[in-house]
Amino acid sequence: MLNVSKLHVSYGQSEVLHGVSFDVKPNEIVAIMGRNGMGKTTLMKSLMGIVPAKSGSVKVGTADITNLKSFERVADGMAYVPQGRMVFSTMTVKENIETGLTVTGENQVPGDIYELFPVLLEMKGRRAGNLSGGQQQQLAIARALASKPKVLLLDEPTEGIQPSIIKEMGRTLKKIRDEKGLSIVVSEQVLSFALDIADRVLVIENGNIVREDLRSKIDEKKVAAYLSV
Repeated sequence: MLNVSKLHVSYGQSEVLHGVSFDVKPNEIVAIMGRNGMGKTTLMKSLMGIVPAKSGSVKVGTADITNLKSFERVADGMAYVPQGRMVFSTMTVKENIETGLTVTGENQVPGDIYELFPVLLEMKGRRAGNLSGGQQQQLAIARALASKPKVLLLDEPTEGIQPSIIKEMGRTLKKIRDEKGLSIVVSEQVLSFALDIADRVLVIENGNIVREDLRSKIDEKKVAAYLSV
């Protein structure tokens, strides 16, 4: 469903990603793990077209999206939940979710989104800036799902969120995968969360993928060593 091949990304003269390659199957959750500064967010932004690739390719299904703008990638099935959530704080919950409908031609929030996130139904008339961090994260995921994506990208979704909400988010992401058949890519530093949700774990170190493990065969100590400062 997602194919990334030999992706090189630079900021000016400084190359950050050095030929990253990986695949994500339909109905699979892949966690990309690494410390701060190792290239996780750059990878996510590049997949979404926010940071251009110097070379390499990105495909969603059979569609080559390498040279497309971000909004065109959304139309081809890519959705993005950025680090820090980036909800529109002065707009209501309902209005925030509606911004994700632009590529679908619909004008009503699908009921199944509120079924996934009941708290958002209760608060749909409330301004997004008045929600807690965990509620804003749910809103950001709901907004991304409104575009009916094939691939969902989440950048550091547990950042600044209390443990009980993290558990709930893990359950929701697995439910999204199972019910909607989505491929999900999560960049993450919290190993326990990644192990809870992921089918496969990749480790990124200095702009290279240095480990790939199935969840069932992962060596937690070795992965944790890459995450320790």
